[in-house]
Parts: sequence; C-alpha cells; structure tokens
Amino acid sequence: MEIKNIAVLGTGTMGHGIALLSAKAGLNVVMYGRTDESLDRGMSSIIASLNRLTLQGEVTDNECEKIISKIKGVKTLEEVAKNADLIIESVTENLDIKKNIFNRLDELCKPEVILASNTSGLSPTDIANGTTHPERVVVAHFWNPPQLIPLVEVVPGEKTSNDTVERTVEWVNFIGKKAVRMEKECLGFIGNRLQLALLREAMYIIEKGWAKAEEVDKAMEYGHGRRLSVTGPLCSADLGGLDIFNNISSYLFRDLCNYIEPSKLMKEKVSENKLGTKTGEGFYKWSKEDIEEKQRERAEVLLYFLDRDKK
Repeated sequence: MEIKNIAVLGTGTMGHGIALLSAKAGLNVVMYGRTDESLDRGMSSIIASLNRLTLQGEVTDNECEKIISKIKGVKTLEEVAKNADLIIESVTENLDIKKNIFNRLDELCKPEVILASNTSGLSPTDIANGTTHPERVVVAHFWNPPQLIPLVEVVPGEKTSNDTVERTVEWVNFIGKKAVRMEKECLGFIGNRLQLALLREAMYIIEKGWAKAEEVDKAMEYGHGRRLSVTGPLCSADLGGLDIFNNISSYLFRDLCNYIEPSKLMKEKVSENKLGTKTGEGFYKWSKEDIEEKQRERAEVLLYFLDRDKK
C-alpha cells in the first residue's frame, strides 16, 4: 500500500481509536492535539485501549510497545502536513471549524495528500468548499467504538476523484476495517439513515403503548440483531422471498411511523435532561455498574464478531 504515514486530527474517542488502528497495522501516525493536556489524554486513552486488548488476548505486551512507538503527538498543522500521505480529521461536528481546517491543510499539503473527514453526516462537498484541490477531499466515517466496529463509510463529494476514493478504501481495508463505498453523498450516509429509521419506529411503538422499551430492545436483540449480523436487510429480503416482503409492504408501509420531526417521546426525555448514560437515565435508569456491565457485554460480543471476521 502506498499510504505509509497517517495524521489524525483529534484525540477524543474517535481520534485516538483511528490512531491506534493505523499504528497497529504498522503505519506511522502523527496525532494532533491543540494542547499537551489533549495529547496526554489521547495517549492515555490509547494505552487504556491497548490494555483492554491485551487482557482479551488481541495483542501482546511487546506488540503494545511497538504500536505506541508508531504514534507521535504534535500541536501544529504544519507538523501534521509535513510527511502525511493521508490526514483524517476527527474534531467537533461543526462545518465552519472543519472548513477552516481543510482550507489550511489544503494550503500546507502536497496535492496528492488525501484529506479525509470522520464526520458522521456533514457533506464532503461542503467541507471541501473553498479548497484548491477538492478532488482529494473525502469522508471516511468510522463507527464508535472504532476499535470494535468494522464499518467505515467512504463517501465522495461532488468533486472527489475516483483515485482518492480507491486509495481511501485501500487504507481502510489495510488497517482491518470494512470499507463501504458510497457512489455519491446523501444526508446521514447509509448507516445513520438506517439507524434513525429504526429508532423512529422503535419510539413510535412505545408512544403508541404497543410495548415497553425493554421489550422493543429484546425484539431487536433476539430477532433482527442475530440475523442482520450475517444478512443485511436486502439479503434478508432475498432469502425470505421478495414476494412475501412485497405483500407485507402493501399493508404495513402505510401504518409505519412517518414523523418528519423528532419524536415527542425523544423531546420529552431531552427536556427532562434524561439523556441516557451521560445523565444516569434515558429509556433506562443507569448506575455506574450498569453502564460498565453493558459496555463489557457489548465489547465481548463485538470482539467475537471481530474474531469471526478474521477467519
């Protein structure tokens, strides 16, 4: 692979995870943070993630040392641009901030350097607006937690070159993720469109009093969740028979939720500051122990699938 040097902008959950993945694959990584404190937090997060992977048998102590040695912290964009073949930005979801960063990097970097954003929904065309080389701007949307979720959506803007997309896909696959290439951008990309459509219907079922939150989640976990890990919605329809799904669609589509505004239930939760684990209550009540147990359970299942993907 021609991409050898990666620069990651951001030291938070996504930034440190992408840096770790790239270094684990043997690439040289520069991680950008604005302050020493930010860089220290990022490196501490990388070490903590490696410790968890060590306990789970995914890496050895010797491999951890090699991975850490591949990552260098920097505090200026000039240092970021110095040797990078691909730069991936993972800062706050603010279009103006991202545009300013990309415009500056566009000035500092050679034309062949790929400028990627980890945005979860902002338009790559808008992010590239104002750059001299919009053909090298692309989205590479990693999913949280990036160390455990294989999916990375690769999304071109209106002027992104095919070469940029292909090289980005190659990098994503090289670091052990599963690249999903979009033909052109759309609001929310693939994953969030599917996720929010599912969430909308789940909340609608609760609003209507048809089932409680726990039962809705169990229906997904023990039904679709088991099947969709192997067959996506379109493959599942093929396996089930398109005639069957067409028949169900003919009467069920008209009864599905068609809200174009956020759910009333969601608005009520937010207005009451019931934001989920961050405030201790959302659809469920969360103690510290509950959060740790669910995160542990999630990690175990995701690691199982990661191991299966390697076979």
